[in-house]
Amino acid sequence: MADTHDSQPTINKNKRYRKPKDWDHDGIEHWKVDAFTPDDNKAGSFAEESSFATLFPKYREKYLREVWPHVTRALEKHKIGCVLDMVEGSMTVKTTRKTYDPYMILKARDLIKLLSRSVPFNQAVRILEDEYAADIIKIGGMVRNKDRFVKRRQRIIGPNGNTLKAVELLTECYVLVQGNTVSAMGPYRGLKNVRRIIIDCMHNIHPIYHIKELMIKRQLAQDPNLVEENWSRFLPQFKKRNQKTSEKTAAKNRRIDHRAEARGVDADTLRHEDDDKLRQKEHINADKQKVYTPFPPPQQPRKIDLQIESGEYFLKPYEKKRKEKDERKHSQEENSKKRKAERGNDLVAPDERTPEQKEMDDRKQRKRDKKRKMEAGAGEE
Repeated sequence: MADTHDSQPTINKNKRYRKPKDWDHDGIEHWKVDAFTPDDNKAGSFAEESSFATLFPKYREKYLREVWPHVTRALEKHKIGCVLDMVEGSMTVKTTRKTYDPYMILKARDLIKLLSRSVPFNQAVRILEDEYAADIIKIGGMVRNKDRFVKRRQRIIGPNGNTLKAVELLTECYVLVQGNTVSAMGPYRGLKNVRRIIIDCMHNIHPIYHIKELMIKRQLAQDPNLVEENWSRFLPQFKKRNQKTSEKTAAKNRRIDHRAEARGVDADTLRHEDDDKLRQKEHINADKQKVYTPFPPPQQPRKIDLQIESGEYFLKPYEKKRKEKDERKHSQEENSKKRKAERGNDLVAPDERTPEQKEMDDRKQRKRDKKRKMEAGAGEE
């Protein structure tokens, strides 16, 4: 009886009345997107025309004029009409009487948006496929300081574009940084990661942290034993360096409590000792400062006085220009010599001698120097 009871499978109480479904098996793909054909649209043509328009910058005119025939052919396959207005500087897509896919007009809207944001046509046309989606992230207003904005935008690209390549490989998305926007296209899960990386980068969190996290997640996904487990214990926990005043005080109190516990004394006593040491240190530093004098500092010479002393004040205008030119030329020559010397240091071969060989060569050099000194002394006598 005991063996029979143990062999019975455990039934979840929430699913005891659930009947088996015909499609509930391992062979089915729940996330598969089937192609939409004209037979799927039973209602026929749409009741009203839908259209979207977008403006494009002037520097894209030449390229758009060249690729527009290809854009027209690509949209004609899905029965979508398109218009390029060079006078107004806009692109328009609209449904026709033959359009059968209601979602294709949104795909065409994303296509013209990507083309206006400098995405090449060969890459942008892939947005018409069902597996791809587009996301245009506006980063222009995230950072006020212009220099800081440029540095953080460059941080997304990385040296020689390596950071951007790593993001594209890990998210399986195409990413283009252009002006005040970042254009991305790929699967939805990848676009979610790309948006998180871009926004965090503009908020001063380096993309390398997210890249490390994505690499660890990719390795964990390949392990069948860890698919159903929580991955938080494997992911790195990056601590922000900038702390609030309350966080700094709490961390300081934790350190003092730990020291007090190790020494076996009261935390308040240890805190008073630290305050006394700090006061003593400040007193010593105050003594090292300059001695206070009630008299004002001596009058500094004016710029004209310095020019009179050096004789520059009495020079004529063309002589002053010539002198400035000579000084500039002299400084340029010195800087060029320094740069040549720095470049020459990279071409010097490293010393590959062993320590024994170096010691032997030094000994020989000392003997030579001693011999030269003796010969020089004998010659003077």
